[in-house]
This record gives sequence, structure tokens and C-alpha cells, in this order.
Amino acid sequence: MASAKDHQAKAEAQFHKTIRKAHDAKQTLSPYELAARATDEKTAKLRALSLAKEAAEAIAAAETKAAKTKPAARDKTISKKEASRES
Repeated sequence: MASAKDHQAKAEAQFHKTIRKAHDAKQTLSPYELAARATDEKTAKLRALSLAKEAAEAIAAAETKAAKTKPAARDKTISKKEASRES
């Protein structure tokens, strides 16, 4: 016959097995959760790329604007030849 200690050991083993299964179930993500996580990661990546593109376009626009204003500043200065003509 099985003793009380044997019954207790068997019950504890079954309890720990149940706890381990529950823990593993929490660790495992459902396909829905995996798809949602993948979508979130893709969205974050695309958002970062979009922000980087916008920043690059803003820098390019600022450089273009600065390049357009530089010739205007040069036009205001008088060259040596023009200074001698005005005299």
C-alpha cells in the first residue's frame, strides 16, 4: 500500500506540473499577440523612417534657401571694377 508520504509527494508533483504549465502558457504568446507585436514594430520602424525623411527634407530645404540667399548678398557688394567705374 502507498503511504501518506507517497500520496503527498504525488500530489505535490502534480501541483508543480500544473503550475509549470500555467507559467509556460503565460510565457507563450498567442498568434494574435505575435501579429500585433510585429505590426507595432513595423509601425515604429516606418514612423522613424518617415521622421528621418522629413528631417532630411527640412535640412535640404534650409540649405537650398541658404544657397538662394547667398547670391543676393553678393550682388549688394561692389566689385573693385565697379568701384573704379563709379569714381
